[in-house]
Amino acid sequence: MTDPDAPRLYNTLTKRPEPLEPGPDGVVGIYVCGPTVYGPIHVGNARPFIVFSVLRRYLQRRGLAARLVSNLTDINDKIYEAARKAGVSSTELAERYGAEYVADTDRLGLGRPDLEPKVTEFLPEIVAMIQTLIDRGLAYAAGGDVYFRVDRFPGYGKLSGRRIEDMVSTDPGTAKEHPLDFALWKGHKPDEDAFWESPWGPGRPGWHIECSAMAEAALGRGFAVHGGGLDLVFPHHENEIAQSEGASGEPMAHIWAHNEMIELGGKMSKSEGNIVLLRDALDRWGKDVLITFMLRNHYRSKLPLSDEGLEDASRQVETIRNAVRSLDRGISSPGTAVDRELADALVRSRNEFFASLDDDFNTPRAFAALFELIRAANRAIDGPARPDAGQLRSIRSELVQLLDVLGLADLSAEDAVPAEALEMAGQREAARAARDFAEADRLRDAIAALGYEVRDTPEGPRVTPL
Repeated sequence: MTDPDAPRLYNTLTKRPEPLEPGPDGVVGIYVCGPTVYGPIHVGNARPFIVFSVLRRYLQRRGLAARLVSNLTDINDKIYEAARKAGVSSTELAERYGAEYVADTDRLGLGRPDLEPKVTEFLPEIVAMIQTLIDRGLAYAAGGDVYFRVDRFPGYGKLSGRRIEDMVSTDPGTAKEHPLDFALWKGHKPDEDAFWESPWGPGRPGWHIECSAMAEAALGRGFAVHGGGLDLVFPHHENEIAQSEGASGEPMAHIWAHNEMIELGGKMSKSEGNIVLLRDALDRWGKDVLITFMLRNHYRSKLPLSDEGLEDASRQVETIRNAVRSLDRGISSPGTAVDRELADALVRSRNEFFASLDDDFNTPRAFAALFELIRAANRAIDGPARPDAGQLRSIRSELVQLLDVLGLADLSAEDAVPAEALEMAGQREAARAARDFAEADRLRDAIAALGYEVRDTPEGPRVTPL
């Protein structure tokens, strides 16, 4: 039975939001198509990494077991071509750029996928799936290649909404029975330095079959979400559906979720030459600005990459940092009131934050809820009746937890001060007000022993690391 409170994601297959629910094993399985590692990744490659990594964080915070799998394609025509130009083996080139991909995305601080399969690690599973398709009459060998029979799969085109009679072949193979048939296995060519044995002769897998085999090996059949960029809907994901459903007779995934493209004078791509490398963007802007830039826009919206947009995201990041600093100052020099408006804003913002993410992972609305809480906290701290330390600590804790869902908890890390130090700073302020300077000095020294100092500023005392 469908859980009426389950979060929902827009399903490209059904063209409507669908409940996102665990499979029979109780796990929300998410498979996301990763990069082909023939060069450094660009900011466009980072969008699905950020979107689906944060989706996993959110689902886990919501109490769901979520497993994220994202592959690396390390066998591909582009890798062979790039290796020849670089004068190295295709294996060496793929290993180099695979390692660089991991290093670059590690800098985002979102953690790694639970599994990152490489095509070279799953050749037996790929060959077995191809053989199953041949046995079922959905594929055929021809001249060392193996092709999928598109006209034998009645549902072909259901993801992209295309009709077979309107399609144009994306695979130039010459031994095909039908122009739209696509390669499952490609026979070895003399200029390809790496190849693998198969029942149909030496060669390597086609692009599409790899994800069908790896997704099933990692998550089983009928997992919750298959994700990736919108540019993969056709032919890649269309072909994955045909292969997986053709081999098993069961749905590959329940929801097909696609993020829109980042644009830099058109769709960002290495082949077009209009790219900004992820490492360069991180060097210039830092991870928090880049994550904020990505998430303050809905994942299904086109995202123009511009200095203006990143500068705006940078201002939002600084607003969040300043809110944490303001809360720390308030905790250091608290009032005695419990602010009911602030308490109500906390409940309202928290509820809206999670309701927004439940509704097709609406991160812009979640950010709006976050900033509503920040504005309410700033009003309360700057008001005539300052909230007490307990309430401010609760607000700070909730703010950090919401930031953590979005992968932005580090915005509070540089100003994180132990509760003990903050309490002693409040006691020091009270001692100074009572003109008990000996006690104030003792408390100052005790705070220093914890590795912090109290700075007296026009806005009140501030506790900072020594």
